[in-house]
Amino acid sequence: MAQQHGDRLTAVDAGFLAQEGPTSHMHIGGVTIFEGPVPAFEDLAAHLGARLHLVPRYRQKLATPPLGTGRPLWVDDPQFNLEYHLRHTALPEPGSEEQLLNLTSRIFSQQLDRSKPLWEMWVVEGLEGDRFSLITKTHHALIDGISGVDLATVLFDLEPVPRKIEDEGEPWTAHPEPSTGELLARSVGGLVRTGLRMAEGAVAAAARPERTLESVRDALEGVGEVAWSLANPAPPTPLNVEIGPHRRFAVVRNSLEDFRTVKSAFGTTVNDVVLAVVAGALRDWLRARSVRTEGLELRALVPVSIRTVDERGNLGNRLTVMRGPLPVYISDPVARLETVREAMNGLKESKQAIGAEALAAAQEFAPPTILAQASRLNFSTRLFNLIVTNVPGPQIPLYVYGRRLLDAFPVAFLPKRHALAVAIMSYDGAVSFGLLGDLDALPDLGLLADGVRDHLAELVRLAGERAGDAAASVSG
Repeated sequence: MAQQHGDRLTAVDAGFLAQEGPTSHMHIGGVTIFEGPVPAFEDLAAHLGARLHLVPRYRQKLATPPLGTGRPLWVDDPQFNLEYHLRHTALPEPGSEEQLLNLTSRIFSQQLDRSKPLWEMWVVEGLEGDRFSLITKTHHALIDGISGVDLATVLFDLEPVPRKIEDEGEPWTAHPEPSTGELLARSVGGLVRTGLRMAEGAVAAAARPERTLESVRDALEGVGEVAWSLANPAPPTPLNVEIGPHRRFAVVRNSLEDFRTVKSAFGTTVNDVVLAVVAGALRDWLRARSVRTEGLELRALVPVSIRTVDERGNLGNRLTVMRGPLPVYISDPVARLETVREAMNGLKESKQAIGAEALAAAQEFAPPTILAQASRLNFSTRLFNLIVTNVPGPQIPLYVYGRRLLDAFPVAFLPKRHALAVAIMSYDGAVSFGLLGDLDALPDLGLLADGVRDHLAELVRLAGERAGDAAASVSG
């Protein structure tokens, strides 16, 4: 993996750092549940430590060039201590899942220490049903959801017997921390390399003017669509209020087969079904709060990976975003799903994602002060009401130290004035929802979780009726 001492953060990664504040923590992660007794903590520590050479970034910390001359760098941490990052705790009896989720809420309410590598992993024993949990927490500047699935190969195995991984070369030795002068030189060097890449791109473009003109036209159209989004802000809702630093977390288990049944019956995608189910849950929740939903359409920020096949496994963020509709004004579940499908098809045909990518590319050459302003704009309540992110996971069983992974619930983040984020991950025939809410703004987060479960069940029922009607028509 291309993770070197002295790597400069991308503009997107640095934007996540700039966006973080006392109440908006920019870390993400997951809650994983395993069957069987928890391995000895020393064994898990050795298991992870033997594989850390596969992800050098996990032993690197931030270093900031002087006087705001450039984006931060990743540098080796000479004081790296695995015992600090890998933590051990236990649930009190009875060790319920509710207690596990409360622990998760408290863990994600605390910011990561920026003077150390930006991750933590908690080993949680005492979960009822002869199970244990691993809770992971990583700053978004380090990793995105798609590369996070790739990184599971560091810890997870495909078989109950852990595979042997041989370290390459000498034991890890940290590079010396760069001096102020070296940081300044690396920052200037990064700017020069960015300029050279731009020049190389210009030369390549000159050799293919017709393709370049088409790309420029698409980018300009896309930027125009992003500007239109700013001119047409997302509606005010109880989700878009001042939030505090504390979180609450709820989960929903679903079957991937249920999503596929609905997808096939109504000619949509699985992601369309996800958005329609979330819209239905939000509709019920808003009405329970006496909020009128007539004519109300919420906007979801839907991250889209632009990571190429060659880039899989590299850390850092290769993301752009689309703003998907959540038509909470529609009461009929099928009509709501069809509206989402049509809108998402329109977004895919639009240049919105291209425009967002072009703006992100332009930020690569921006000074830190401008980059911080752009980051705040990216997460403005003018653009969206909540995050809905769907990460595809492996459809085969995974193991850690011989214990089978049963559940994987993703945890997203809450930008400023956004009280809810919904993260979805598929794994081994399941689709797991992780709902992260502000502790004070969303005391009724459980209603949203119930709504996700109920609206999927209703769509499955309607899909069955449609399939039955089709079968009766054929037999008749």
